[in-house]
Amino acid sequence: MSDAILSLEGRVAIVTGAARGIGAAAAKALAGAGATVMIGDVLEDELAATACEIGRGVLAQRLDVTDASLWSEAVKLVMQRFGRLDVLVNNAAIVEYERFENTSVQSLRRILEVNVVGTFLGMQAVLPHMKRARRGSIINISSAAGLMGLNTLSAYAASKWAVRGLSRSAALELGEHGIRVNTIHPAAIDTAMTHPSGLSQEEFSKRSSNVPMGRWGQADEVADAILYLACDASSFTTGSELLVDGGMCAGQRIFDRTASRAVE
Repeated sequence: MSDAILSLEGRVAIVTGAARGIGAAAAKALAGAGATVMIGDVLEDELAATACEIGRGVLAQRLDVTDASLWSEAVKLVMQRFGRLDVLVNNAAIVEYERFENTSVQSLRRILEVNVVGTFLGMQAVLPHMKRARRGSIINISSAAGLMGLNTLSAYAASKWAVRGLSRSAALELGEHGIRVNTIHPAAIDTAMTHPSGLSQEEFSKRSSNVPMGRWGQADEVADAILYLACDASSFTTGSELLVDGGMCAGQRIFDRTASRAVE
């Protein structure tokens, strides 16, 4: 694949939840491909640090994705400064690890508000500008939890299944306007979100046994998938679900009955 088709030179992107983890890695990858990037988050100090790392071609803006007025301000600022908006990466999300029977309705609502409503508001905020330009790539970060159930993550899984349905439905409506909508489904990515409080590094490392590739993924590996969906390499791809999960969603691993056989 040529560098030209992976280029985002002259294009403008918004990335939410960009203070750290996958969002920060995505912003760096998009900027590295030539895009101008607005990065948004409620973690203002970490957001500023990420902006400094990226350097030129980045604009940092405090953004609570659950607030429609802040979305309006952010998109208005992008259009005033740069005159166009080509890519939206809805990455901002929260997670709480809790058994289903102990999950409160307040916790469920909080997670849905950020993970689903935040994604919904972002899509609606950029839509008029993308429709007018007859182009755009919306990339919604779902999860492996949006493709299967995960214990202690019922509320989070519900939110990520919702992101998946929202994205597919929007893709059906927006394709005629030249706007693509796709989801990425990460799993076992080594970020702050995947380290529940109280979990030792040893216990965390043991969890790699659930990953067919035998290791945890890195935020940069998800960022590469985001870059692909943002650029012209994926120009005929919409309504798709791209897994970056080390094989976790491929199926259930069972006991290997061939492992103890003698080699003849």
